[in-house]
Amino acid sequence: MRKYTTQMDAARQGIITPEMKAVAGKEYRTEEEIRDLVARGQVVICANRLHTCIDPNGVGSMLRTKINVNLGVSRDCRDYNTEMEKVMAAVHMGAEAIMDLSSHGNTQPFRRRLTGECPAMIGTVPVYDSVIHYQRDLATLTAKDFIDVIRLHAQDGVDFVTLHCGITRRTIEQIKKHKRKMNIVSRGGSLVFAWMSMTGEENPFYEYFDEILDICREYDVTISLGDACRPGCLADGSDVCQIEELVRLGELTKRAWEKDVQVMVEGPGHMPMDQIEANMKLQQSICMGAPFYVLGPIVTDIAPGYDHITSAIGGAIAAASGAAFLCYVTPAEHLALPDVNDVKQGIIAARIAAHAADIAKKVPHARDADDAMADARRTFDWEKQWECAIDPETAKMIRESRAPEHEDSCSMCGKFCAVRSMNKALAGEYIDIL
Repeated sequence: MRKYTTQMDAARQGIITPEMKAVAGKEYRTEEEIRDLVARGQVVICANRLHTCIDPNGVGSMLRTKINVNLGVSRDCRDYNTEMEKVMAAVHMGAEAIMDLSSHGNTQPFRRRLTGECPAMIGTVPVYDSVIHYQRDLATLTAKDFIDVIRLHAQDGVDFVTLHCGITRRTIEQIKKHKRKMNIVSRGGSLVFAWMSMTGEENPFYEYFDEILDICREYDVTISLGDACRPGCLADGSDVCQIEELVRLGELTKRAWEKDVQVMVEGPGHMPMDQIEANMKLQQSICMGAPFYVLGPIVTDIAPGYDHITSAIGGAIAAASGAAFLCYVTPAEHLALPDVNDVKQGIIAARIAAHAADIAKKVPHARDADDAMADARRTFDWEKQWECAIDPETAKMIRESRAPEHEDSCSMCGKFCAVRSMNKALAGEYIDIL
């Protein structure tokens, strides 16, 4: 019989849970270190007690940077089996979390399939599902309807929910007054804004936050405090609306911790590179070290089709500066629902960013594979290079498709290869070039 409700509750009681033990093993940390970080809210272990097939991971700035993949069906792309193929491919490629952003059809069977079969952390945005679940227009939904959907997702085994609690009726006036270039680009944030505008009522996720905390505590669901006012273009980066909402998210983080509910805080969006580090430090201060979960940040607005690259640039800077969790961005961002290849490109780009950041912040053993790769390259051990590579299939395919004449080189340099020449020179051998 469990003597605790949430991972945070257990940690504060001095209990080391099976999930904490699993995370400690993966992160080269002691179980006591992980327990203490969870107790302080600086690490979250998103693990709904009903998601029994989960392979637990910790999210925190001092741990390996984790990757989230957004998937789900829409009115234009309705094949749940295709989405499930993407899910399992994403997990195979190293994603630690899957967010189901489905916005069409009967979403519950797919959500239950995720928590029944997928070992990754599963996240959702209940406000999306509210309209779908009730099959009613947004303005006809009540605060109780929204809260009941949160409970439904918790009962379905979802590990974390994104809730746009920080946007209030005051935000409506701010948006009108400050005249952002892109207004609100958060899908969930725009729905809450629209609901408040049409009904004249306060944001139900803010007004009934304590009731929501009770649900999350019962099932050990982590709250991901959504940034409804995240900047959607460079011009809106670090503006009044974004920062004011962040201050409110800091207040809500304290309230969640008072009930032993784990919290992540979501961050920007689009942002110039020179603002990223300051934003990470500001969030750490205002939200007291709660893990920061960022979308990108995307560092330029003019690269549709290549936003997995613009995002990886920003993500590497963000994670090296304190972000704990990167939401991948695919080449299809701003354009279409990603296909399987888009998903792969997005994951690989995000993993490169995360890995580069982990090396910079000296996460234990983060550089081991890089050092092994250097040894393998020096000795022309191609099989070892494939083992070390983030995407071995692509690396191997490129080499085999343009095979060199001599195995101890590549088709770029041939016998002019610097590594080959140095190996021979240091061994006292004759260096043949022609």
